[in-house]
Amino acid sequence: MLLPRAGGAAGRASPPLAALSQVLRLERSRRTSIVFPLQKLERYLAPGTDTAPFRLFQPGLAALQRAEALFRSDRGHPIDYVSSAVRMDHAPPPALPEVCFIGRSNVGKSSLIRALFSLAPEVEVRVSKTPGHTKKMNFFKVGKYFTLVDMPGYGYRAPQDFVQMVEAYLQERHNLKRTFLLVDGVVGLQKTDHIAVEMLEEFGIPYVMVLTKIDRASRGLLLKNVLEIQEFVKENTQGCFPQLFLVSSVEFSGVHLLRCFVAHVTGNLPTVEAS
Repeated sequence: MLLPRAGGAAGRASPPLAALSQVLRLERSRRTSIVFPLQKLERYLAPGTDTAPFRLFQPGLAALQRAEALFRSDRGHPIDYVSSAVRMDHAPPPALPEVCFIGRSNVGKSSLIRALFSLAPEVEVRVSKTPGHTKKMNFFKVGKYFTLVDMPGYGYRAPQDFVQMVEAYLQERHNLKRTFLLVDGVVGLQKTDHIAVEMLEEFGIPYVMVLTKIDRASRGLLLKNVLEIQEFVKENTQGCFPQLFLVSSVEFSGVHLLRCFVAHVTGNLPTVEAS
C-alpha cells in the first residue's frame, strides 16, 4: 500500500542502485544485468530460439535518464498521493494518462512500487508481511505527467468486492494507457493469473506482464518460466505486450527499464528515444 510520508522525508537516503548514476559505476556485465535483466538470460537460450521478444523495448541511456527524472521528485515536480477509492465515483478525475499495477496477493506489488518511487522520498510505500494488505485503489500523481494506480491484490485475502471494483475501473477508466500485470517469477503463472488475463483480454485492455522476485529464482527456473510465459502470451493473448519485464525490488534489476516503459506508454518519451 502506498501512503504519503509524514515529515522528515527529505533526509531519507535512496537505496543503493536506485539511481542510474549509481548503476553506471558498475562494471559492464553487472550494469547490463541490472538495466536489462532479460538480456542476461538470452545467452543461455538454445540455438534457434526466437530472441525478438527479448529486445522489443531497448531504450538508450538518454531515454532511461529522462524517465528517471519523471520518478525523481523536487519542488517543481511533486509526486503526490491523491486519494484512495473503492468505487469509481470516489476516484479522482481522469485528467492525466494513467497506468495501474495489479497482481496476486504477495506477488511483491507494493515492494515494486516502492522501488519505482524510491527517488521520491516524500512518498511512503508500506510493504506488509501479510498478503492482501492493499484493500483500495490508491492513486498517485506524478507531477503533471501521469497517474499511477496501486490496485488491490487478487487471490488470498482479496477484498470482497474486488471483482466489481477492478472490472468497473478497467471498463470506465478511459485514460488508462497500460495495465501492469505482476506475476511471481519463482512460481510462474497461476490459476488466478489466468483469470486476470482473461478479464484483461475480454475488456480489450492493453497490458504487459512483469515477473517479480527474480532474485529468488535460479537462472534455470527463471529461464523456464520466461519461455513458458512468452509462449503463453504468443498463443493465448492479443492485448499483452510480447516482451516480459523482469524485476527485483531488492537488487533493483529491471526497475530502471520499467520506469522507462511507464514513461513511454504514458506519452512522456519521444518515440525515437524508446524505439
